[in-house]
Amino acid sequence: MSNSHKNQHRGPMGGPMGGGPRGMMPGEKAKNFKGTIRKLLNYLGRFRIAIVLSLILAAASTVFLVVGPKISGQATTELANGIIAQLTGTGSIDFDAIGKILLTLTGLYLLSTALSFLQGWLMSGIATKVSYSMRKEISQKINRLPLSYFDRVQSGDVLSRITNDVDTVTQTLSQSLSQMVTSFTQILGILIMMLSISVSMTIVALFILPISMLIVGQVVKRSQPLFQSQQKYLGMANGHVEEMYGAHLVVKAFNGEATSIQEFEEINQNLYRSAWKSQFLSGLMMPMMNFVGNLGYVAICILGGFLTLNGTIQVGDIQAFIQYVRQFTQPITQIANISNVLQQTAAAAERVFEFLEEEEEVPDPQNAVSPANMQGSVSFEHVKFGYVPEKTIIHDFSTVVKPGQKVAIVGPTGAGKTTMVKLLMRFYDVTDGAVLIDGHNIKQFTRNGLRSMFGMVLQDTWLYNGTIMENIRYGKLDATDEEVIAAAKAAQVHHFVKTLPDGYNMVLNEEASNVSQGQKQLLTIARTILSDPKILILDEATSSVDTRTEVLIQKAMDHLMEGRTSFIIAHRLSTIRDADVILVMKDGDIIETGNHHELLEKKGFYYDLYNSQFEDVG
Repeated sequence: MSNSHKNQHRGPMGGPMGGGPRGMMPGEKAKNFKGTIRKLLNYLGRFRIAIVLSLILAAASTVFLVVGPKISGQATTELANGIIAQLTGTGSIDFDAIGKILLTLTGLYLLSTALSFLQGWLMSGIATKVSYSMRKEISQKINRLPLSYFDRVQSGDVLSRITNDVDTVTQTLSQSLSQMVTSFTQILGILIMMLSISVSMTIVALFILPISMLIVGQVVKRSQPLFQSQQKYLGMANGHVEEMYGAHLVVKAFNGEATSIQEFEEINQNLYRSAWKSQFLSGLMMPMMNFVGNLGYVAICILGGFLTLNGTIQVGDIQAFIQYVRQFTQPITQIANISNVLQQTAAAAERVFEFLEEEEEVPDPQNAVSPANMQGSVSFEHVKFGYVPEKTIIHDFSTVVKPGQKVAIVGPTGAGKTTMVKLLMRFYDVTDGAVLIDGHNIKQFTRNGLRSMFGMVLQDTWLYNGTIMENIRYGKLDATDEEVIAAAKAAQVHHFVKTLPDGYNMVLNEEASNVSQGQKQLLTIARTILSDPKILILDEATSSVDTRTEVLIQKAMDHLMEGRTSFIIAHRLSTIRDADVILVMKDGDIIETGNHHELLEKKGFYYDLYNSQFEDVG
């Protein structure tokens, strides 16, 4: 396992409600709808049989439901005829016939319910498996992506793809896909049943359709931008609250409460206006649809009564027909909603597939060099590098570091010091030239093998939610408790840990804010000592501790660095006086090389840099 760890940062707005990218917004459309749907269907190919079976079950369940009203109408007709026969003295109610009809109807509804249950169970399983599969592939993809991807894409956007976008796709599979089939089946089935009862009444009923479609279209057209606006301001409100919560002490210290409240009030007012308008408009849909439907019922009742008097249709047929009319507008509304859901699903799926299709790191070599017997010599040979091709920041870097040497890299901000370490650990590949370890190009190692040779202590600490013992043991997962405690003692951690409520079993919270910044640094140093690496990288490792602790840690680090190649990135030049070699960098080039005394005697850039620190102090 690698002993180096990538820093993870969560700023005030870095949580799930932060102000960064929040994934697709409601109503967002895919750039390539047809292409994305085609990719999604291909992705679902492994579940093809189960999906088709589920959709057949959904259609069959709907067919049995659609037939139900006509059969119940037969019972109504039988009952009406029996009552008339009793009143005229020509017969009585045939309860046996009515019982058989009701028994048949009960069987149909039970069968429909069973098929619907089976379909729901089957589709839920498919949706869960697709969700698992997508998240697994995204998780694996993250580890194969170059760090350059994360330089240009915010972590919140990646998080949104693995949560919101995958959820959108799977919810459509579990709900909307089968609902779309049932809606189309309902429309077709109801239309056939209505025509089988009365063509003239069906024509009257169909006049409702264009009016209903017009109402749905107008409401959706006006409410959709308001829903988008509502979601936008909701995100802004969440982001503002989270930012203010994360920076609570800063807000208090600079008396920013009034400004914060005023800003929140403005966002909240916009959210209120867009929310009530969108909810009001969407709430109008059903009353308006009911009004149009009721007008249709009046027309159908008048026409039905006339046809009954003429003996054209039975009383039960009118009852069945009214039920069908009542059901007819429901699937139309559902299809209108599903069409919008499909647009959102395509947009979400497109984002997932875009991520899965991102260019990956160059694969590890087949016959990789083993890191087991490396001595730790490092060579940079005419290295050139730029984070973007058009901007080179390391122009021509060459140096040779012998095994066991203590090498300091110094220079002003932006000189390329940390970049050299990233190239050494192959977080990025050089644009030109080569980096060698014991004469082997680092590209000949697997990335895990290469990074297992390094131990890193960075200025920005990285700890996770777990006990102190677990955080130190992260440097060597099979370490015993005694080894962990020995490493803690070497890093001057043991004393302060013993003063904590649960000692080594104390759980650090998500931000590790229940220990001080200096204590966090000590824990990361203990982790590195435990990992026992061949090559050390220290980037301002003692910048967050007090002077007395720094002296103690320096002694421990000096002991740790014995016999190991060490790279020290330092801003305080007083800490690297005893380095074997000091590389002075400026604008991506090495401009001076030597030890501390040699560089001071040259009275060059290092001399000026060293003396400027004491001038600043003075």
